Amino acid sequence: MKNTDTTTFIGSRSELRELVRTQLQLLLEQKNYEGVKTLLVPVQPVDIAEAIEDLPKTLQVIAFRLLKKSEAIDVYEYLEPTVQQSLIEEFHDQEAIAIVNDMSPDDRARLFDELPPKLVRRLIAQIAPEEREVTSLLLGYQADTAGRLMTPEYIALKEHLTATQAQEKLRTLAYKSEVNYYIYVTDSTKHLIGILSLKDLIIAEPEQTLGEIMTQDVIYTDTNTDQEEVARLIQRYDLLALPIVDKDENLLGVITVDDVIDILQEEATEDIYKMGAVESQGDNYFQVGLFEVAKKRFPWLLLLLVTNSITVILLSQYEAVLDEVVALAFFTPLLIGAGGNVGAQSSTVVIRGISTEALRDKKPISIIIRELMSGGLLGMILGSLVIIGIFLFLGHQEVGLTVGMSLLAITMIAATTGATLPYVFNYFGLDPALMSAPFITTIVDILGIFIYLNLAKLFLGL
Repeated sequence: MKNTDTTTFIGSRSELRELVRTQLQLLLEQKNYEGVKTLLVPVQPVDIAEAIEDLPKTLQVIAFRLLKKSEAIDVYEYLEPTVQQSLIEEFHDQEAIAIVNDMSPDDRARLFDELPPKLVRRLIAQIAPEEREVTSLLLGYQADTAGRLMTPEYIALKEHLTATQAQEKLRTLAYKSEVNYYIYVTDSTKHLIGILSLKDLIIAEPEQTLGEIMTQDVIYTDTNTDQEEVARLIQRYDLLALPIVDKDENLLGVITVDDVIDILQEEATEDIYKMGAVESQGDNYFQVGLFEVAKKRFPWLLLLLVTNSITVILLSQYEAVLDEVVALAFFTPLLIGAGGNVGAQSSTVVIRGISTEALRDKKPISIIIRELMSGGLLGMILGSLVIIGIFLFLGHQEVGLTVGMSLLAITMIAATTGATLPYVFNYFGLDPALMSAPFITTIVDILGIFIYLNLAKLFLGL
């Protein structure tokens, strides 16, 4: 019964989103602004943001201005960075300042990263002094680090407070805080010394001090920690928020689990783009202009074109062999295709294993040997099928043996190469995802052709 109710709810929510997307533009074009307001009343901020993103640019500003002020900030924080930038450049100064001033500090810092420096300087000079100070602090840390991503909107109380006193404090602090399900305990110098949950505080005896209630074993990290490591810590220890400290272990801020979800999605997207040999700079690929798309893809394609030309040069060196047995040329695509596929499979599983730390406790050599054996097993199965197929349909026993043995050698080399190169990149401090499938395929193509044609000379006596 519970599952049925959930399905019904999700279905109705999906239908509502679709209705908003189809009706919003129509109402705006008809200038039926009251209709727009009525349409958006039951819609969640994230769904409104998605609907606004689908509108033509000329209508996005109008739609946003029709939102209630209390809702506008939440909607704005869900918008794609490119849409945020487009909107804020259209706003009047006071309108833009009102939006930016009410944003959470971490979201504001993320927005300023995307805006032109001139606009950032103008906005930051006009927001409230306390917001300016917090934003300047966050922007002072390197991009993609814990310091840049943290929010200073947390609750920290002193260890000597009793449970009753802490509850009184919470009543005044909770509405200002983004994180109110954890209470961080500090000493008189702001050193992080413990943590307790809201539940721990509620069930504690009234006169117990926070020092007696708190857990001293706190999972935390410093401001220079990479965002991927932050995500791993929150995921590993099932945290809702991770405290961030400076080098003296003074509490500066926290990173929440919702930010980590964004980080994981961003990092996964970046890795997938790299593995597909597409340059990524964090933008939404499908909202980037045509020439920018070409610019992102051209460098890798040029590199692959240059490296693939080695295959052409190699084939030209064996022209006599191919002229002697023309049937050899027929199987070239089969061999390089199989090798490329096996190499891509091996590199994909190893890159993912390194990224998720699934291979943390395993020695690289054991993984490489495992992939070598896997490639050999696949090669024997595929090679046997090819030998039988060529003999039955073409009657060329020598050609079949050449292709089959080449396939065995190529799959073993491809699996080994695909497993080894990500480790090599990781060893030198480079992103293993840079060892993309197209790049591995090109390397395997070159080695495969070399092996194939030399085995042909051996088996066919050429």
